[in-house]
Amino acid sequence: MNDEILRVSDLKKHFPVTQGIVFRKQIGAVKAVDGITFTVRRGETLGVVGESGSGKSTMARCIMRLLDPTDGSIIFDGRDISHLSRAQMRPVRRDMMMIFQDPYASLNPRKRVGFIVGEAMLVHQKRSTAEIKRRVQELLEVVGLNPEHYNRFPHEFSGGQRQRIGIARALAVNPKLIVCDEPVSALDVSVQAQILNLLKDLQKDFDLTYVFIAHDLNVVRYIADRVIVMYLGKMAELAPAAQLYSTPKHPYTGALLSAVPIPDPKRGRAREQIVLEGDVPSPINPPSGCVFHPRCFRFHEGVCDVQDPPAAQFGAGHEAKCFYPLEAWPMTRDQMRRPAEATEAAASSYAS
Repeated sequence: MNDEILRVSDLKKHFPVTQGIVFRKQIGAVKAVDGITFTVRRGETLGVVGESGSGKSTMARCIMRLLDPTDGSIIFDGRDISHLSRAQMRPVRRDMMMIFQDPYASLNPRKRVGFIVGEAMLVHQKRSTAEIKRRVQELLEVVGLNPEHYNRFPHEFSGGQRQRIGIARALAVNPKLIVCDEPVSALDVSVQAQILNLLKDLQKDFDLTYVFIAHDLNVVRYIADRVIVMYLGKMAELAPAAQLYSTPKHPYTGALLSAVPIPDPKRGRAREQIVLEGDVPSPINPPSGCVFHPRCFRFHEGVCDVQDPPAAQFGAGHEAKCFYPLEAWPMTRDQMRRPAEATEAAASSYAS
């Protein structure tokens, strides 16, 4: 039995940049997602991290087919959904739902909670009004809300309560996959913990699979089984969560981890923080070779700026796209400045 529920292969999403009012001539493209490949296993949580502008949310919307991919394939539950029409996607949508980032903007302020949560059942399952009301009240109780709030409007709830409503809406039609697009980033820290624990409990109870997008590495460490690190639309590193946090290989991953606060002043002062210079390059004109090389502290001229590094393997399920991966973690200042030899896989590819 195949345990993969989602397989994304060489996914690209380029937004055209046009010039002119009448003819709208294309003069370039914003490469928001530029050739990313990964799989998601049934019942796991795949974390996706990266700074703003790395393409996380665009990738999520392509997976959900809210955006049409420019190239590549998206295979969900054994079926290629990359180029399905709206009518063909309709029966697929009941198996894949999304929790959005902003709990204030993602709920229609003119509709009551009962309609917001029950709308998917009305569209996909053709239940009676009484059945939908009973199911909505059950879901509200499952996510920690009062079933009597069925007739309230979104403005009567706090941010954390609104996100619980969004979670109830995602659960309404018993989906197989839920894409969580930064579901806790707009919430207070104490509320974040409640929502994360709720998501973990629901995963066990309803046999759910998550693609969990966040920029907070501590949040991802808590909830994810495997983690993808994205930079400028490309995958920098993919690894089991424990392995990624203990032995990162890509310099960008190391820089992200070095910025995570440590609740121990002694360890925090002893740690060498990696400060990346410069700004994220424009996705309209990404750098040649490795897209991270203009900001990389292990940059090697004539290699990193010439060819995009292939994925090198560092153990079971751990891969990173870097010619000069990190040898140790945490790193000393001397290790940061003096790159080791290129990995065997990367070096042989470069030589060919």
